[in-house]
Formats: sequence, structure tokens, C-alpha cells
Amino acid sequence: MNPLAAIGRLTIGLLAEIGALSVFALRGAFAWVSGPFYTREFLNAAIRIGFNSLPVVGLTAIFTGAALALNIYDGSARFNAESFLPQILSVSIVRELGPGFAALMVAGRSSSGMAAELGAMRVSDQIDAMSTLAVDPFKYLISPRILATTMMLPFIVLVADIIGILGGWFVAVFALGFEGATYIRNIDQFLTTDDVVSGLIKAGVFGFLISVMGCYYGYKSRGGAQGVGGATRSAVVASAVAILASNYVMTSLFVGV
Repeated sequence: MNPLAAIGRLTIGLLAEIGALSVFALRGAFAWVSGPFYTREFLNAAIRIGFNSLPVVGLTAIFTGAALALNIYDGSARFNAESFLPQILSVSIVRELGPGFAALMVAGRSSSGMAAELGAMRVSDQIDAMSTLAVDPFKYLISPRILATTMMLPFIVLVADIIGILGGWFVAVFALGFEGATYIRNIDQFLTTDDVVSGLIKAGVFGFLISVMGCYYGYKSRGGAQGVGGATRSAVVASAVAILASNYVMTSLFVGV
């Protein structure tokens, strides 16, 4: 009943969870270094996480770009600055919306999938059986997923950036009266390599966080089907929070604040 004791227990539990998660992330990220490296598992994870996520990420990107174009045009019209729509839209998508929305969609799709898959293997004792057969679960299950997600998410984000800008182009040209070639020329003259690279760096970090959360909660799940469901839910929520928090930290570093 002591409130200070309750706060202390909560703080200690939170620190212990952060420590366990950090150790898990480091072990999973570097388990492949000492070999063996399971190439087939890595390629399968890359296809599931990367290629299979493109349709949903593409749909999200094109509608995000289209809606963003309308909002930017409406807002800039109040200051007679409609001509800056291509520049503002491209920077917004490449720096923030492309990496952020793509990562959140992949988190909802792939982080939950990893948690469910590993959780089902945990509660059915398949992971324990793997250890009994001298197969390291971190090398066979965790490391390929972490590496695949970290490497594939920048590729997904790059595609999302292109599709998002294309969605804004369609709205600007066919609904707002912009000239198509001028729209593309303004983006080419205004958008810099640093803008694109910063977004891709964010994507790599987001991919690492998504895979770590999905694998961690799936690997630690207990309690049968209910435990697997809880692990899936926790993985998605933790991935979303980690994406948003790390996005702020990286944006502060990139803009020098």
C-alpha cells in the first residue's frame, strides 16, 4: 500500500525489462557472426517482410501523398504560397511520412507476424526442442529476422517515398492545376541527398526496432494461445512506441537541435 514502494517496484521492473530487451537485441543482432549463417531463413524473412509488404505500404503511401497535397495546398493558399506545394510535400514525405508510415504498416504486419510465429513455437516447445538438437534459436530464428527487417525497410521506404510523391503529383496535376514537368523540376531542384539519406537511416533503425520487438515478445511468450495473443499485441504496441520515440530522437540529431 506504500505508494513509494509501488513506484520503486515499477521502476525496477521497467529497468529490468529494458535491460533484458537490450541484451536480447544485441544477442540477436550479432548471433550470426560466429556462424553458421542460415541463408535460406534470411532470404525467406526478407521476402516475407520486404516484398510481401510492398502492396499495403504502396497503398498507404499513395493515399498519404494525395491527402498531403490537398492539405498543403489548402494551407499554403492562405499565404499565397501554393507554388511551394511540390517542395513541401517531397521533403515531408522523404524525411518523415515515408519512413514513419511505412514502418508503422510493417510493424502492424510483420512485427505481429514474428511475435505470433515465435510465440506459437515457444508454447508448443519447438524452440526448446531446437535447443536440445544443438541448434541455437538466436542464430536460426532471431538473427535472420532482425537482419532481414533492418536491411529491407530502407528499400520499402524508398519505394514508399516514390509512390507518395507520385500520389501528390496526380492530385496536383489533375485536381489542382499544376503543370507536371514543373512539379517534378521543383522537387529535383529542392530535394537534397541529405533529405533522402536521413529518411533511409531512420528506416534502418525502425526496421531493427520492429524486428527486435516482434522477436522478443514472441520468444518470451508463455501461457498457450492467450499468451501468444498477448505477445502479438505487445509487439505491435511496443514497435509503434519505439518508432515514434526514436523518430523524434533522430530528427533532433539530423536538424541539430
